[in-house]
Amino acid sequence: MQWIIFMLLLFISSMEMLTQNRWKKQASAGLLENCTGCVLCSEDNGCITCHHRLFLLIWRDGIRQYGMCVHTCPPGYFGVRGLEVNRCTKCRSPSCESCFSRDFCMKCKDKFYLYKGQCFRQCPPGTAAQPGTRECQETCEPGPWSEWSACTHESRTCGCKWGVETRVREVAEAAREEGTACPTLLETRRCRMKKHCPGGE
Repeated sequence: MQWIIFMLLLFISSMEMLTQNRWKKQASAGLLENCTGCVLCSEDNGCITCHHRLFLLIWRDGIRQYGMCVHTCPPGYFGVRGLEVNRCTKCRSPSCESCFSRDFCMKCKDKFYLYKGQCFRQCPPGTAAQPGTRECQETCEPGPWSEWSACTHESRTCGCKWGVETRVREVAEAAREEGTACPTLLETRRCRMKKHCPGGE
């Protein structure tokens, strides 16, 4: 009976030593480096909770899930502060490099253009790509030209040989508000006055 108890104690002791050795090997291999900044850390999954100023970043590798505490969220994620835990949440669009919220992108990955918080392979109709920024800006499409005005000189329509006439075209109010660069909206040209003032030279 004592022999069985002795063997059982020996077995338990050897199992504890194996577990400790395994932990030390993993720590030396750098597997526990992800526990930096953790309040609670799992041997298999890394950080579970972080200090209150850090964000918990969770990612998957196959079927396993890992956690890490970070000061700022990596590209493709944005930080959400909560009462219990601050989390890095993934942007919904895979073409988004950084986002303000899950559905509002602030910067797109290469080969994509940003327009109103979304990423596009090509700028939508009515917009044009801005050089250097990879953003789409609405183009200003003015309406048709008006008729030429009466030929005038110093606000008078008579009394001089030459005058100036003008024409204009309108732009949608939305395009003006967005600060879009518009083409010429006013044109002037020289014109010959068509009549003399009554009683004038």
